[in-house]
Amino acid sequence: MSPLRSLFGRVSGPAPLPFAPTSPEGLVARWVRWVATHGSAKNPVRDATGEHAGHHQPDDVWFLAGSYGGSVTRRCALPAGRPLFFPAFNMWRYPARAGEVPMASRATGHAQLAGVPLPLATIGTPTPFEVRGALGNGVTSSSRPTPVTCWGLWASLPPLASGAHELTFGGTDGDGFWVRAEYRLVVH
Repeated sequence: MSPLRSLFGRVSGPAPLPFAPTSPEGLVARWVRWVATHGSAKNPVRDATGEHAGHHQPDDVWFLAGSYGGSVTRRCALPAGRPLFFPAFNMWRYPARAGEVPMASRATGHAQLAGVPLPLATIGTPTPFEVRGALGNGVTSSSRPTPVTCWGLWASLPPLASGAHELTFGGTDGDGFWVRAEYRLVVH
């Protein structure tokens, strides 16, 4: 660690997750951290075209983002052999304390690959995890370590075959707020 970073109490990476990284809760926390690694200019949730979809992707999974409200259509290429993980509908809370999980009891969601419905899992993170993102990030807007909890309707897919695929997903809180994303994916 550099002396300046040490002087200001900063460390190079976030605290370890309170969940196994490949568990459902671990994937949710990693997805939130992925969104937070982007500043406002390349925020994957605000991305109108998909041009930023490949930024900061981990090596073992490919994350996709929805929107902050309304509909979006994106195109992106991804490498073969990566499973996909994404929210049909989700919410997060910060700063959060243990047990403070944001929930929308009337929320519903959907996901389809080439018109075939996909199962969704309801996943929450009752134990807060640390998010240390880029300044202006789409989760906390701060680069300071912040405890976050998340809840949502999530989908995961095994690696897709090489070629073009159409994936749509979205959801609603049941009170008028809705999101929808359509991805035209090319696996190579």
